[in-house]
Order: sequence, then structure tokens, then C-alpha cells
Amino acid sequence: MAFVEPVTLARRARGAASRSRASTRPGSARPPPTASCGSSWYTSVPAPDKTLEWIDAALDMRAKLGAMPFVVREPASGDIVGSTRYFNVDPSHRRLEIGHTWYAKRVQRTALNTEAKLLLLTHAFEALDCIAVEFRTSFFNFASREAIARLGAKQDGILRYHQRLPDGTLRDTVVFSIIAPEWPAVKTNLLAADASSNVGRGARC
Repeated sequence: MAFVEPVTLARRARGAASRSRASTRPGSARPPPTASCGSSWYTSVPAPDKTLEWIDAALDMRAKLGAMPFVVREPASGDIVGSTRYFNVDPSHRRLEIGHTWYAKRVQRTALNTEAKLLLLTHAFEALDCIAVEFRTSFFNFASREAIARLGAKQDGILRYHQRLPDGTLRDTVVFSIIAPEWPAVKTNLLAADASSNVGRGARC
């Protein structure tokens, strides 16, 4: 059995079902036509005409490297509003990374991301028995860095000249992690943030 298997993650909050669902169907990670995902030179969001290539790459990473891509659904509308992924999976050391995350612009800076991360982190620590979960982002992606820190992750350091981007720019990568002993406090904080938010619509991945 693989360390990470396809799974549907669900919880009930304020009467609304919230789910994260592993996607294996081409097209299931396609953003809704009305969504504006936004992009910057330091981020990578699939353009509409590149979506199928992006899905193929995600599924190839799953087949060859043990990753697990998810789509994010908004329960109220049923719309797919983003995607995220378990990857850099290390079964021998029981650790993984959460990333390759993007959201439609209309749900950015809402509690949907927090709820989706709560589902993913709960599964990682409580079902997969991970000792650590990692997050990485560009040094210049200040919004992402703030969002990761709000989850309760701690900054481990910065990898200088870590990656070459498609435009030739060399990216510095900021590394964050949550380790198993920190998870109970992180979970309590995320549950409190979720309960106090005015979401109502939750998240389905």
C-alpha cells in the first residue's frame, strides 16, 4: 500500500459539509470559466489552454513520485475554485510537503484556504502519522508567506538560488514546517479561526 492513497476528506462545520477530494479525472481540476486565478511573475497558475497539460503533470507526479493532487470545491456553488497537492512524499521518514496551491481570485483571502489546510494537515498528522509537514514559497510571495505563518507553521530558512523559473529568474525559496509535537496547538488555533470566520460555504477539495 502506498503511503498516500486517494482519499476524500470531510468535516462538518456550521451545518455545511466541507470536503477535500483527490482528483483522478482529467478536467476535474479545471477552474470555473468565471474564475480569475491571478498570477505574478513569481507564481505559477495554469492558463486555461494549459490546464490539461498541468493535470497530466500532476497525475504523472502522483504515478511516479507518490504525490496526491486535490481539487478544491466550494460547497455552496459546487464550483471548483482551486487545487492543492501532497508531494515530496517521504514514506521512510513519514513527512511530506503541501503545495502547488492556487485559488480563484474570488475565494482568495477567505477562510476556504484555512479549512482546506485544516483537512489536509489533520489527515497528514492523524491518519498518515507524519512527523513533519512542509510548505515552501517564493521569497517575494509575501501574501503566501503570511498565510503559511498564520497556519502556525514556523520558518525553517531560505534556500538561496533554489530554482530557475521559466523566465530565467532565479528563485529564493522560503521553507516552513509544522512538526508533530506542534500539531495539537496548531489544530486548536485553526479550529478556533475556522469557528470565528464568517465562511458558511466551507471548502471541498
